[in-house]
Amino acid sequence: MDRFLSASRWLVCFLLLPIIFSCTTAPISGRSQFILISEDQEIALGLKAYQDFLGKAKLSQDAKTNSFVEGVGKNIAAVADKPQYAWEFKVVDDAKVVNAFALPGGKVVVYTGILPYSKDEAGLAFLISHEVGHVIARHGGERISRELVLQLGLEGLNAAIANKSPAAVQGINQAYGVAATLGVLLPFTRSQEVEADRIGLILMAKAGYDPREAPKFFERMMKSDEGKTSVPEFLSTHPADETRLLRLNEFIPEAMKYYQSK
Repeated sequence: MDRFLSASRWLVCFLLLPIIFSCTTAPISGRSQFILISEDQEIALGLKAYQDFLGKAKLSQDAKTNSFVEGVGKNIAAVADKPQYAWEFKVVDDAKVVNAFALPGGKVVVYTGILPYSKDEAGLAFLISHEVGHVIARHGGERISRELVLQLGLEGLNAAIANKSPAAVQGINQAYGVAATLGVLLPFTRSQEVEADRIGLILMAKAGYDPREAPKFFERMMKSDEGKTSVPEFLSTHPADETRLLRLNEFIPEAMKYYQSK
C-alpha cells in the first residue's frame, strides 16, 4: 500500500511538471515550451559537448571555405537576437558526411560533404539558419527535459510494478521504451525540425537572403537520395522529404515579408 501511495504521489508530480515548468516560448512560432533546465545550464552542456567534439574533429584548413561559412554564419547570427551567445561556425573536413549540426550557446558545425548542395550563399544561409533556429528555440534543452521526464516515468512505473515477475517487468519496460520513442521522442523531434525550418527561413530573409532558394537547396538534397532506401517517417528523427518540402513552401510567404521589407 505504501509503495502504491508513493508511486501515486510521484505520478501526480509527473503530470504537473509540464504545467509548472512550461513558462518559455519559442521564437517566431510562439509555441509554449517545456524546459526543465536553465538557459545557462543548457549553454554549459553545449559548450562541453562542443569542446569534446573539436578535440576529435578534423577541422578544415581551407581559408576560402572557412571564410565562406563564417561569413554567412555571422550574417545569420546578427539577426538571431541572441547577442549573449558566443556564436562560432566551424567546418569539418569530411566529404563523406552530408550534415551540419548546432549545439546550445551558438556553436554550429558544417561538414564539407554538404557544401556542394548549398551551391551558393543563399543555399548555405538556409542550412545555417536552420541550425541557428534550433539554437535560439532551445531545442536541445527541450529534448533533455523530455528525456528526463521519460526517465522519471520509467522509474515511477518500475516502483508501481515491483511486485511483478522479472519477465513481466522486462516486457513492460520494453513496451514503455517503444511507446516513449515512437509516441513522444520521435514525433517531437520531427516537429522541432519543421519549426527550425520555419525560423530559419525568417532568419535568412532578415539577413538578406532570398527564402525562395531554400526549397531549391532541399530539392538538391532529395535528388542525391534518389534510389536509396528511406526510413519510414514514424521511425525517423526528421519528417519525410516530401513532407518537409511541402511545409517549407507553406512557410515562404511569411518569410518573404521580412525579405521584401529589407
